[in-house]
Formats: sequence, structure tokens, C-alpha cells
Amino acid sequence: MNPLRDIPAIDALLGWPELAEAAAPLPHRRAVAVVRREVAAVREEVRAGGALPDRGGWVARLAGALAVAARPNLRRVVNGTGVVLHTNLGRAPLDRESLARVREVAAGYSTLEYDVAAGRRGSRREAVAELLVEVTGAEAAYVVNNNAAAVLLMLDALAHDREVVVSRGELVEIGGAFRIPEVMAKGGATLVEAGATNRTRLADYQAATTEATAAWLKVHQSNFRQVGFTGQVAVAELAAAAHARGLLCLEDLGSGCLVPPAELGLAPEPTVAEAVGAGVDLVTFSGDKLLGGPQAGIVVGRRALVESLAADPLARAVRCDKMTLAALEVLLRRYLEADGWRRVPTLRMLTTPVSTLAGRARRLAAAIQRVAPALAVSCRRVEARVGGGAQAEVALPSVAVALRHPGRSARELEAWLRGGEVPIIGRIDGGELLLDCRCLLPGDGKVICDRLAPLVAGGGDQGS
Repeated sequence: MNPLRDIPAIDALLGWPELAEAAAPLPHRRAVAVVRREVAAVREEVRAGGALPDRGGWVARLAGALAVAARPNLRRVVNGTGVVLHTNLGRAPLDRESLARVREVAAGYSTLEYDVAAGRRGSRREAVAELLVEVTGAEAAYVVNNNAAAVLLMLDALAHDREVVVSRGELVEIGGAFRIPEVMAKGGATLVEAGATNRTRLADYQAATTEATAAWLKVHQSNFRQVGFTGQVAVAELAAAAHARGLLCLEDLGSGCLVPPAELGLAPEPTVAEAVGAGVDLVTFSGDKLLGGPQAGIVVGRRALVESLAADPLARAVRCDKMTLAALEVLLRRYLEADGWRRVPTLRMLTTPVSTLAGRARRLAAAIQRVAPALAVSCRRVEARVGGGAQAEVALPSVAVALRHPGRSARELEAWLRGGEVPIIGRIDGGELLLDCRCLLPGDGKVICDRLAPLVAGGGDQGS
């Protein structure tokens, strides 16, 4: 007898009362697609020698698949990893005022490209350009959708079909397997390498320069560090020498810090204002790294060059939307306030004292122990990270809540926490699941406790 003949029809499965609640949140067309996919998978499993599910097995499998399909693909998570700018988890979180402004602008019409005073079309550039000029000291500014796009636009507008000299030690991979040479090629510029991997001198830039050279490009090593016998040319020296030869000096600063790193307890690196003050013609940086805002690519520098970028046809393809500009405006106003940067969530997390984190960890551990007494709960001193391709060598002292379950491995416990309505992402170390308190936001503790509460001794749970 062929067991495949006993597989129920799609409509019959969706008609089972046990699946009505799971299918209710989905449009019928979507529910049919989900069930059809699961039926196809079961058919392949049976052909491979597997057993056909009984009615209870079908219900469990389809209810789970329907529940997953009903959830948004992009949703909130609890970041217990200790990586503040976690690229996979969305990098910099926004504060309430930024979110309120985004909601207000997105919910209706806005002044995105309308000059209210003049009663005619305006420019979306005006939303944040003046603020960027004030916080960086540059002549002009332009915003696109991310920093790679900013570098791409800069090269296309200023060095298309020309040569650009870059230190061999700065040909970095910026994440997602995208590399500076590839971005340069897409921007129409010809890469010319200067110096050696570990040491590049001014004479190396000069030797690599020809009549076809348009610019010298400095790329900040934000996502790695070289140690030992190394050397780079100071940006002020590089800019002065470039200008003496009639060349542009451009810098991809990467993480784009506006606050002196020493005030954040981080390793020394140039701020955007310092790069501008050193004479760099154009500086590019990210909005969602050490700036602490939404994803964006920001270009600041000489007005005439910024205007060239704005006039380039590629500018429209990489422009950012009204929601990004709304959040960015709120953020930049923070930097104009006295110590306003301390209200930026990312910078607040980076600078939270260990003593404060220890208190949070103790309170969270006690709350977890109350709702899930089967767990072994303790507090551990750990090291957090900045993340987001920034400050690769810096370890941030932190405190984590460490969890052990008598009937589950750390890996199983980690999977359990990831499987909740709000996934909880931690890290495993020494057989324990760690929830680093440096990145936990208000309300995260309740989410963690609610998810852990059903756990009982022996590995089982009371519901899902």
C-alpha cells in the first residue's frame, strides 16, 4: 500500500478544527501556501523512508508552520550578546524621541521636499545638512543610504575614469564580503596601491601618483587593527601633500565618531571634526555605528565637492528616505546639546559603568531564579564588544547573567530562548548561556523572565 495516498488534501487539513486558530491570522491564500509547502516536505520524507504523521503529528507540524508564517520577518529581539553595535541585530537602537518623529513623519505627509516658507519645491538635503555642518565643522554635507554608497558616489562623481591611490594596508573588507577595491571599481575609479601591507609612507603615495591620479583615499581600519612593525601617514600630512600636487584627499572614516573616543572609554581614533580640520576634502562615515543613529551614509567636506556629488545621477539611486532623515535630525540635535550625546542609546550603553551593570545583573538573576527555580543562575564578569566594524581591539568590561539547566545543554537552552515570540539572543561560554547586561534595554528583563518561566527541571517545559 502506498502511504502517500493517505496524505490529506490541503483543504481538508485547513478544515480541521485544531488548526483553525493557527490559520486565522493568515489570509487564506497564505495559509494554503504554507500547508502546501509542509505537505510537499512530508511527501519527500515519506519517499525517503520516513513515517507518515498521524493526526496529532500533522496538527503540531502545521500549527507550528502557520504560527511562524504569521510572525513578521523583521521583528524585535533581545540582545544579550554583549555586542553593542551588532550588525546582524540591526546595529544602533533609536531613542523614543527619534522613534516618535519617524512615526509622525511616516504616518502622513511631510516637508520632505517642500519649502513651506517659499511655497514651492524644496530639497530633502535641507533636513539635516545644516545640522551636520554644525556638528562637524565642514562646509557642506550630503546623506545617502549607507557608507558604502557614500564612498561609491564620491568616487563616481570625483574620480570616474581616473586613478585613486590607496595604502595597501587599507584595502579592507567592509562586511558582507564587499571590499574597498570592488566598491572603487563600481565607482569607475582605478585603484592604485601604495606602500606595503604593514607600512606606507608619504613617498609611497607620491611614487604611485601619475597624471591620471584624481585623489588619495584614506580608509580607516575600523574593523581590524595592525600591530607590530606598522606605519601610516598622518591624515593632515597626507592632505597637505595631496593639495600641493593638485589632488583631492578623501577619507572613508567608517564608524564616524563625533565624540572624542577617550570620553567613551574607547581606543584613540579620529573624530569626523578632526578629519575635517586636518584638511580632508571629503569625509564619509556611517549613521548607525558610533554616531548612534539610523542606517545612513554621510559625506561632509568642501561645498563645491558636495555639490558635485548631489549633481551626480547616482545620487538619486542611493538617496535615503524620509524616515532616515527624521531620525537623523533628532540625533544630530542631541550632539548640539551640552552632553547631549549621553542620551544617545548606543553611547549610553558603551559608557555604562560596570558597577551599574552588576546591579542590573543581580536584579535580573534574582527575577529569573524566582520564575524558573530549576535553573542555576549566577552573575559573571565578562567582556563585551563595540561591534559594527568599530574599535575591533576594544574589550568592554561587563557583567552577564549565566544560566544552566539540569536537563538541557547550553545549546538547547539557547535555542529555546531564540524560539520565543521575541527571540532572546545570548552567547555560550564554558557550558553556560550568558545574557550580557550591557546591551539589555528597558523591558528586556520581563521578556527574558516570561520566556524562562515555563522551564521545569528535567528538560521539559510547561507549554511553548
